[in-house]
Amino acid sequence: MQHVTTHPDMAKVAEIIAEVAAAAIMPRFRKLAAGEISTKEGPHDFLTIADTEAEHLLSRRLPALVPGSVMVGEEACSADPGLFGRLGEAAPAWLVDPVDGTMNFATGLPLFGVMVAYAVGGETIAGWIHDPVNGRSAMAARGEGTWIDGRRVTLAGPRRLDSMHGIIAFRTGDRARAARMAARSDRLASVLILRCAAHEYLALLEGGAHFAFYNRIMPWDHAPGVCMVEEAGGYACRLDGRHYRPGDPPTGGASLLVAVDEEHWQLVHQGIVAEEA
Repeated sequence: MQHVTTHPDMAKVAEIIAEVAAAAIMPRFRKLAAGEISTKEGPHDFLTIADTEAEHLLSRRLPALVPGSVMVGEEACSADPGLFGRLGEAAPAWLVDPVDGTMNFATGLPLFGVMVAYAVGGETIAGWIHDPVNGRSAMAARGEGTWIDGRRVTLAGPRRLDSMHGIIAFRTGDRARAARMAARSDRLASVLILRCAAHEYLALLEGGAHFAFYNRIMPWDHAPGVCMVEEAGGYACRLDGRHYRPGDPPTGGASLLVAVDEEHWQLVHQGIVAEEA
């Protein structure tokens, strides 16, 4: 970050997120009617009534905390992609993924969460991840650290590639690179794929994984988690050397590698990602 700015009341935001999840999401878990599930861009891109209702409730409550702030929600952007442009504006923006892991939610798997970030001028200032099934809440603010349920998080790793657990997105992105990474995955202790960025970032924060590699870089999926990882001592960088910014275009091929620190980032890049490894 090149500048310092204030953020909203962290605890109040966490409270609102938990209340919305309790009201709009959990009552529908494993109870969705056929007419309450649809698809967006493809047959596996689910949308449920919980997504739309939770985003609606958050859109009413979060901007009220910061007069003049705007909403950039996943479902709103699906209907109007022009909303992405608001992330680069001076006005504070709320990035919201109302149900991250909608496929899991719609099929009854308890791996989904609510992701929220607060950004100014295209940079993340604060982030929240709420796991409504287990009642966990993680939050981070620039310069103030990362916390899960009142416990400060500090990241660490084994400093050996063959002892590292990682999250790798194989299904999208450069196919030759995906094939190389899949072939080299036996150099790791394990590969974890949860189909839910919220739970994958929580796994990083709680020691269940030491790195994550993503090709699809939608801002609501990564702004909260990257903020938390960095505030806990971790390192996140696109493969083209750019620092991750939610205000950057979400497409363009510059995949994102996140790790518990820069040393582990380099270990994974050199041992798994690079063309010659």
